[in-house]
Amino acid sequence: MTATPLMEIFSIGELSREFAVTPRTIRFYEDRGLIAPSRRGQTRVYSPRDRIRLRLILRGKRLGFSISEISEILALYDAPHGEVGQLSRFVGKIRERRQALRKQAQDIEAVLKELDCVERRCLELLHPRTG
Repeated sequence: MTATPLMEIFSIGELSREFAVTPRTIRFYEDRGLIAPSRRGQTRVYSPRDRIRLRLILRGKRLGFSISEISEILALYDAPHGEVGQLSRFVGKIRERRQALRKQAQDIEAVLKELDCVERRCLELLHPRTG
């Protein structure tokens, strides 16, 4: 769907198919103020900016960021420092996320070791060695 040769626009169905998400997901991000389509009558019309923001939102979700963190990062784009501020903040968020994941990995490793130990004890009780 295109309005003029100068301004490409997208329908919710087109974005839904392109990004393999439901229209409901896109409306959720709209309700949260992360994207802001215009309307033509009852039809939502998404700009290239909305499309890029949707791509960034979905990438942020895949990386484990919350909606509020994604919102904060996207808001920086419109701030006085623009893209530089956005990228600097994003790098900070990436580092925080990496640290949290490393901590989770350590916690998981500790739990796995504990499970191994408990399983070994249970097996020893089930099958005591004789002799």
